[in-house]
Amino acid sequence: MPFARPTLTELQQQAQQDVLGAAISGIDAFLRFSVLMVLTWVQAQMSWLHYEYLDWIARQAVPWTATDEFLAGWGLLKGVSKKQATAATSSKVSFAVTGTAIIPAGTTLTRSDGWTYATTADSVTASGVTTAPVTSTSTGSSGNAVAGTGLVLGSPVQGVQASGTLTTAATGGADIETDDDYRSRVIAAYQATGSDGREAEYIEWATAVSGVTRAWVNRNGAGAGSVVVYVMFDDAESATGGFPVGSDGAAASEGRYTTATGDQLTVANAIWPDQPVTALVIVASPIAQPVDFVITDLGTGNTTANQASITAALQDMFRRVSAPGGTVHPNQWEEAIAAISGLTQFAVSSPSGAVAANNVGSMPVFGTISFAS
Repeated sequence: MPFARPTLTELQQQAQQDVLGAAISGIDAFLRFSVLMVLTWVQAQMSWLHYEYLDWIARQAVPWTATDEFLAGWGLLKGVSKKQATAATSSKVSFAVTGTAIIPAGTTLTRSDGWTYATTADSVTASGVTTAPVTSTSTGSSGNAVAGTGLVLGSPVQGVQASGTLTTAATGGADIETDDDYRSRVIAAYQATGSDGREAEYIEWATAVSGVTRAWVNRNGAGAGSVVVYVMFDDAESATGGFPVGSDGAAASEGRYTTATGDQLTVANAIWPDQPVTALVIVASPIAQPVDFVITDLGTGNTTANQASITAALQDMFRRVSAPGGTVHPNQWEEAIAAISGLTQFAVSSPSGAVAANNVGSMPVFGTISFAS
């Protein structure tokens, strides 16, 4: 059974009883602010801190409760490192120019919200347009941006128009991995056995890439000997609903298949050194299959707060249970909504039954929602 750690009050009472039980001549009670009473408080608080320290040691002694550098140490024993924050990059940003003007490497470009990028090479000019690759000057998912996003030169460049656009999306930016997500991967590594290209290993390799939050495997998905790995970037690519930005394909070094681009290429290149040499690994984005909901019979519970809670519960449910080629069942969304505190009644009039993916690459996702009393 678990150890029952005494509370601070219990320790104070125990210290007082110890003093009274010592049968010291002339002491049979305490005044509230007497010296002895204060000493028992100090003793109890010191003991309480010792218990806290022992609790902390116990937490660091196992990977499922360890934190900070101790969790990192447990992970490194299995070769699992914490995913660090990465900077978004784009292969092409375009500006209108006059003549043969170029944008020098290292030029700062600013997005409308103040986020900055820098060119990583001198631009190439042709037909009145100059293009250059850029990278975010700071790490994090906030650096990701869709194609067509406007950028402004941080300082004027002669012959170059001040405003330009991202011709290709800026992808690959990710925040540092949280302890909870890292701990899940560490525990999975301890549970795994061997290394032979098992399905679990492809998922482990994919989710080790910064920004990847979920991954699935479709065996022989592109023919015999192939492995299709579907990935999601729920946080890093929140602007696209978590779906990777890029095109499906294989690693840059794989000559048997079309090379991926964007997020898919990042994952494919990361898997390449670890995958079995005979496997044709293709990294792909699931195909969104929106599922619309109609919630009725809310009665007096049809409030803005409850509507927001129902929406959040359904979004969380889809993130937990949905998968490419999978099925989402009524009991899953019923349980998600029923768990909302304070919601006494509801009915889901649509969808009326289980929602199955249209094909192996499709994934049911939360669509729109409407409410009625």
